[in-house]
Amino acid sequence: MTKSGKLLARARLMEQNESLFRCPICHGEIKVDEGKSLLCTNAHRFDLAKQGYVNMLTAPSKTKYDKRMFDGRKMMNEAEFFEPMLSRVSEMICQWQEAASKPKVTLLDAGCGEGSHLASLQERVGRQVQADVLGVGIDISKEGVLMAAKNDDANLWCVADLAKCPFADGAFNVILSILSPSNYAEFERLLSDDGILIKVIPDKDYLTELRSVFYAESDRREYSNEQTIELFDHSFELLKQERVSYSVRLNPVQLEYLVHMTPLSWGAAEGQTEQALDLGISEITCDFTILVGRKKNK
Repeated sequence: MTKSGKLLARARLMEQNESLFRCPICHGEIKVDEGKSLLCTNAHRFDLAKQGYVNMLTAPSKTKYDKRMFDGRKMMNEAEFFEPMLSRVSEMICQWQEAASKPKVTLLDAGCGEGSHLASLQERVGRQVQADVLGVGIDISKEGVLMAAKNDDANLWCVADLAKCPFADGAFNVILSILSPSNYAEFERLLSDDGILIKVIPDKDYLTELRSVFYAESDRREYSNEQTIELFDHSFELLKQERVSYSVRLNPVQLEYLVHMTPLSWGAAEGQTEQALDLGISEITCDFTILVGRKKNK
């Protein structure tokens, strides 16, 4: 398909799902205008970029996430670093859909990065359920969303601030927050009354091999997710808490991508990144907690 054909297809997909959107500035309804823009009732316009995403930020943003980090995450996905975790998350979505009997599943990946998690989950769930499955990915990083849109034509991609999410109340029946910050007030607004929130967070042994190098002399060497779980439970009704732990063998190139991908390296002292690579670590621990919740009193 030509670039213009892909752009037209993406515009059609947006047009078919106009009801999901609302203006992040005035909260007005949004329509696709001439296959080129999202236009709200108060004439606020958001153009569809040639790569197939829409920038719906209301103000410029700064982020530490850059192309190198997103390249690393894409490489790790291709190396099946997240495979067991994503497999379990897809099973949870399928179980919910089977119980709810929804003819359409709308997934919001809040903090989608370069899009590989959402693309994988949308494809997995679509193969397993008797329902249409639409994924919508948002991230405050234009670099990440641009990569997502280039690599995936099946879902919708937006540069957006989670605190000013450009979507209608109750627009999604599954919200994903995978190793990303949460905004529980917006999740409450965006989630349908019968929908679920799935949040994936590190458990205590996640990347322990790197943590022991980066924070050998620091209290950050030990990690606990108890406060994150308590906040989730305070904000949503916790339906399920499940730990997924496994190890992955990496070659030196993959290890380098991982080191530059993880925010753990941001707080490392000078020279410790190189030290981690020089140690020749060949096996890395993946340790996640998956939380599933729903709106309280629903």
